[in-house]
Amino acid sequence: MSETFRTFLRALPDFPASLPEFDPATVPRDPAELFTLWLDEALAAGEPQPHAFSLATVGEDSGGSPQPSSRMLILKNIDDDGWYFATSRTSRKGKELAAAPQAAMNFYWSSQGRQVRVAGPVAELSAEASALDWADRPRSDGSSNPDWQLYAVQPTEYEFWQASNDRRHVRHRLGRNGTPAD
Repeated sequence: MSETFRTFLRALPDFPASLPEFDPATVPRDPAELFTLWLDEALAAGEPQPHAFSLATVGEDSGGSPQPSSRMLILKNIDDDGWYFATSRTSRKGKELAAAPQAAMNFYWSSQGRQVRVAGPVAELSAEASALDWADRPRSDGSSNPDWQLYAVQPTEYEFWQASNDRRHVRHRLGRNGTPAD
């Protein structure tokens, strides 16, 4: 890459001039409750597709070495079983999850300067729940898809990150069950 391109990238704006304040001492203990609050605020700020996230999984490259990959998906639900998403079992991510059922989700709301990261083991949900999710998709034609799988990340790690224009970004890290993490 050229120095011109590097300079171009450095000149791009980072965050909006006005960002929300974030004090981890005042937030709900339940990470799902804090996430819902931030999701609502992203919606109110006009953030497009605030329920979209990057899902990272790990597979193997052609030489058998670990190879991370990520792609954008849509959050389906959050409950006691975890944070839901769905894909085909025959897709790359489906195959990677079958071999190594661990994943990380990353939500990013640029207008708010916020990110939420959730990581942990992934569980396959029931065939019935998967079929219902397939049927509930927009533009569903009533057909079935036996390869469609609903998954749940069962968080062992959460991170709520708030940008700050003075570069004193705030990280609020939590472990399993919302306990504070280092």
